[in-house]
Amino acid sequence: MSQNSTLQLSLADEGATIALGQQLALAICEGAVFYMHGDLGAGKTTMTRGLVQGLGHVGNVKSPTYTLVEPYELAAKSVYHFDLYRLGDPEELEFMGIRDYFSAQAVCIVEWPEKGQGYIPNPDIDVYLAYEGEARSASLEAHSERGKQILATISSYA
Repeated sequence: MSQNSTLQLSLADEGATIALGQQLALAICEGAVFYMHGDLGAGKTTMTRGLVQGLGHVGNVKSPTYTLVEPYELAAKSVYHFDLYRLGDPEELEFMGIRDYFSAQAVCIVEWPEKGQGYIPNPDIDVYLAYEGEARSASLEAHSERGKQILATISSYA
């Protein structure tokens, strides 16, 4: 991949995971699509909390495991948090009007994106979270110019 396409970070604790989400939020100029990958408990929802709160949401950020999507209408952006873990059939996404959520100005965060394959747009950034003892590691991969710009901004903090 070209310059600014990947970023590897070590996250010491939950606070560091939230901080990375907040840094991502600050780097978003328009909208963006993030795919969150990782085992159960790896920090996908924690990073999403940092991202959503970094965009201006005040309050809880919970995983929409049963509702599939949690919308956040913020002053500056529409943010949609998807959790596809319990999705039975990806075709269900078509029935819920999934494409309507992914506008150019929206920030869409998708946990368990592989379960929606073929029905959701490609990500600007793939976020891979993994256990590293008590800490976590994060690998971010950009797949668009918008994603590369976000990672270039984040790299200046890292």
